[in-house]
Amino acid sequence: MMISVRNFSFLFFAVLWTSLFSCATRIDGSVKEGGAADLALKTSLEPRTASLIGSLRAFTGEGADAVILDGPALGRSMAQAPGILSVSLWNTGPQALEGAILISNVGDFLASARGRFIAFTEGRETSSIVVTLDRNSAPEIISRLSPEVEGYLSALMAPVALGETMTRQEYLDLVASIYGRPLADEIAAARIRGTIEFPRPVKAIQGGKSSGRQAEFDIPLLDILVLEQPLRYEVSW
Repeated sequence: MMISVRNFSFLFFAVLWTSLFSCATRIDGSVKEGGAADLALKTSLEPRTASLIGSLRAFTGEGADAVILDGPALGRSMAQAPGILSVSLWNTGPQALEGAILISNVGDFLASARGRFIAFTEGRETSSIVVTLDRNSAPEIISRLSPEVEGYLSALMAPVALGETMTRQEYLDLVASIYGRPLADEIAAARIRGTIEFPRPVKAIQGGKSSGRQAEFDIPLLDILVLEQPLRYEVSW
């Protein structure tokens, strides 16, 4: 299969963004009446990724004690995205960060004149949120989230950013050929786990499981990076 190799000179930044992929990530939060939401984020690097970043830092002459995941810098960038009231991210260590994200209305999150990837409907009896992500919408969503995110994903040749058609295995083989199989294995194992609380008990859910007012999700990060199939998550309450 032929792929287009873009921005390959940004190797170091690509590896930095890979570190965000190869990490333990936990998101917890709540959706309020009216569609406002608050999220708490915690993420930390896996050992192989941290070791690779440290080796690259030594190669480029950067200090070994520099922060790998710059929480405040990422927070400032994300705060400019549509639908976000505020972002506060801080480092709990050179390889870990946590913080809070406040969203004015989930339906407005990363929305544009061309459309929304989150549909929020509020009713007296039933309200719902539907999240859809596919190869057509993902590049535009990424561009609105953060320029750093867009640049790192492009440098890493992630299909979700470049609009390439690849299978999960093809993408992992590509990463392995550039960064090594251990790092590809970390990406394959990385997951996003989260628990979101809603104003009323959950009536129906797609893509996760529910208990009372809480919906729980366990999403392989590789599914998002490749989007071999469109992703759809739905909760009604």
